[in-house]
Amino acid sequence: MLKNRVGSGEQDSCPFGAAGEPGAQVQRMNHLFPILTALAYLLSFVLYVRFLGTGKKLTGRLGTLVLGLGLVSHYFALLERSRGLHTVPYHDLYGSMSLFGWLLALTYLGLELYHRQRSVGAFVMPFILVFFLAAHLAPADRLSPPAAHGATFAFHVTLSILAYAGFALSFVLSLIFLGEERLLRSHKLGNMVWRLPPLELLERMSKSSVLVGLVSIAIGTALGFVWVDRLSEYSFYDPKYVVTLLVLLLYAAYLRLAGTAAWRGARASRLCVFNFLIVVLSFTVVNLYLSQSHRYF
Repeated sequence: MLKNRVGSGEQDSCPFGAAGEPGAQVQRMNHLFPILTALAYLLSFVLYVRFLGTGKKLTGRLGTLVLGLGLVSHYFALLERSRGLHTVPYHDLYGSMSLFGWLLALTYLGLELYHRQRSVGAFVMPFILVFFLAAHLAPADRLSPPAAHGATFAFHVTLSILAYAGFALSFVLSLIFLGEERLLRSHKLGNMVWRLPPLELLERMSKSSVLVGLVSIAIGTALGFVWVDRLSEYSFYDPKYVVTLLVLLLYAAYLRLAGTAAWRGARASRLCVFNFLIVVLSFTVVNLYLSQSHRYF
């Protein structure tokens, strides 16, 4: 009997050891992609700063290339984590912040290629880096993940976070606009100021990012209503919906007013900065304390 027990114990220990090696490999892979992503984003930031200081086109192109590599690595980091947890990458604070950083980088890269302007990369990359690193420093989520699932819900959340990314990018561009305009008015000009985009181009880039945010949040909100209509346990009377509609109206007003002579320029940029403060309020206070069905999106 004892021999059989010992023998069975030895047999039981073997599968555990064999299974441990693949598990360790998975753990190493889960750490590999975040490290590669952080390094790529950091190197891209350095290259963009170097490009802003020297104006060398090769340096700017390398910054764009490394940013693209960081996006690919970041995508696989999100994918590996989703597979490991058997859930979507935005069910907790870490995933939501990490996905926001990825979509922010993706939106900026698209905007850079569309407008053919790399000078603002040095100002955008710190925000991408902060959100990516903050995602790894975020406390563990002790709340149970949402019971919602399905393609409609997935598109609803992804488009909502994409909208936040578009609005965040317009916020950064508006700050650059206000800072550059102030330097031009005070005649405090330097070599770096002349390498920044013209004010008109900054305004067009801000409008483009706001347009991305408006389209995304409009479609995402519509999908959210469709999803809520299918489930009886969620209510249409959620403070998040009210704030979301307010954000839609504020950014629609920005696009309308930014095209008028009275609001074009600094006044429109200030309005864009104010609008993003409402977005931050929606993403933090409303999600965490007022809404019952929205936590991190």
